[in-house]
Amino acid sequence: MKPQVHSLSNGLPVIFIDTKAFPTLTTLLLVGAGSRFENEKNNGIAHFFEHMAFKGSKKYPNSFVISSTIEGLGGIFNAFTGKDHTGYWIKATTEHFETVIDVIADMVQNSLLLPEEINREKGVIAEEINMHEDMPQRKVGDLFERLLYQDSPLGYDISGKKEIIKTFQKHTFDDYIHHLYQPNNAVIVVAGGLNNVRHRVFSSASPPKGGSPKRLTQKQVSPLSYYLKVIEEKFSGWRNGEKASFQKVEERQTRPQLLLKHKKTEQTHFCLGFRAFSFFDSRKYALSLLSTILGGGMSSRLFIEVRERLGLCYYISTGRELYHDVGNMVTQAGVANNLDKLKKAIELILKEHQKIVKGEVKREELKKAKELIKGRLLLSMEDSFNVASFFGTKKLLQNEIETQEDVIKKLEKVTVDDIVSIASDVFKPERLNLAVIGPFEKKEEFEKVLFI
Repeated sequence: MKPQVHSLSNGLPVIFIDTKAFPTLTTLLLVGAGSRFENEKNNGIAHFFEHMAFKGSKKYPNSFVISSTIEGLGGIFNAFTGKDHTGYWIKATTEHFETVIDVIADMVQNSLLLPEEINREKGVIAEEINMHEDMPQRKVGDLFERLLYQDSPLGYDISGKKEIIKTFQKHTFDDYIHHLYQPNNAVIVVAGGLNNVRHRVFSSASPPKGGSPKRLTQKQVSPLSYYLKVIEEKFSGWRNGEKASFQKVEERQTRPQLLLKHKKTEQTHFCLGFRAFSFFDSRKYALSLLSTILGGGMSSRLFIEVRERLGLCYYISTGRELYHDVGNMVTQAGVANNLDKLKKAIELILKEHQKIVKGEVKREELKKAKELIKGRLLLSMEDSFNVASFFGTKKLLQNEIETQEDVIKKLEKVTVDDIVSIASDVFKPERLNLAVIGPFEKKEEFEKVLFI
C-alpha cells in the first residue's frame, strides 16, 4: 500500500492510496486547525466551524441540500475536530468522485455562515456540551489534559464553553478561517479502490479530406490523472495567506498534580498519567509498546491485575497522546464509588509502573505487544477511512510519509532495555497527574496515594 504524493499549483498536498479493494473511496480533507490555535475569547470556534461547514455553502445552500446530495449517491459523510487538526470526509463509490470533491471544496471554501444558522447552531452545540458533561467516561480525559496544560490553549475543551460560544458572530469565524484554512495548512487524501473504475475523456478529431463530419473519439486516461485533475479544478482558487501559529507548552511541573471534579455518578472515573514527549521523538514507538504492555488489551497487565483478579473495574486501558511539542501517557479506568477501592486501583497501577522501571519485563511480553500493535494496525487498514487518516495526519502534522511497514520495522527494533529505559524516564513521581470525576469532595483523600 504505497502512497503517491502530489502537489497542486497552490501548494495543496494530495495523497493517493490504492487499496486495490472495492470501487469505493474515502476522500478526506485535513486542515491544521483545532482548539490549540484558539484563545479565551474564541475557544470552541474550530469545532463550531466544523458544524457550520455543513450548514450551507455557495453551491449547496443548506444542510438538507448537502446531506441529500451525498446520501443520494449512496455515500456517508462526517467531520471531526481535534486539538491540532480538523477533518472533513466523504465515503462513496468511485463513479461519484467529482461530486464528492465538489461538495467538500465548496463547504470549506465558500461556507455561507448565515447569522440565523449561527444562532441556531449555538443551541445545538450547547446541547452537545451538555451531553459530554453527562458522559464522565469521556469527560475525565478532557479534565486530565486541562490539568497538564492548564496554562495553554492545549488544555482547552475542544467544544468550548457555552457562555463563550453564545458570543460568536460571523466575523469570529471569518477571522479564524482566514488564518488557518489555506492550502499550505491542509492535505487531501483519497484512499480506496482507485483503479477499480475506468475514466475516459472525449476529444474532437478532424475528419480526413472529403470524409465524414467531425466525430468524438474516446481517449483513455489513468484514474490518478483524472482524480488529480478534478481536485485541481475544485481547489485551484484556494489561496494562501499568513498562517497562524500556536502557543507552545512550557512544562514546569515539579510535584504530582490532582484535579477532582465532584459529580453525582454511579461510578468514579479517573485518568492517571505522566508527561511524555512530542510525536517527533523517536522513542514514541517504545512508548506505544510500553502502554500496550500495561493496558493495551484484555491480556495486558492492568486488565488482568485490576479487573480480572480483583474485580475493581469494568474497563481499564492505557494509551498515549502526542502533540507537536509535548505528550502524555495515561491509564483510564472506572471503579466503584468507594474510596478504598479507588485507592487500591491507583496503587496497583503505580505498582505495575515501578515493576517495569525495575526491569521486570519479559521478552515474550514485549513480543506479544508488538504483535498486538502490528495486528491491529493492519486490521484497521481494511477501512479506507483509517487508511486516509493514517497517511493524512502524518503528512499534515509531521510533514512526513510513513507506511505501515515503516512503523512495524521501527516497532520490531525496540528491545526490553528500551522499554525499561523509557519507563524510567516517564514514570517519575514529580511528573504524575490524576484527574477524577466522582462523588468525592476532599482532595486530601487522594493525596497520600499520590505521594504529595
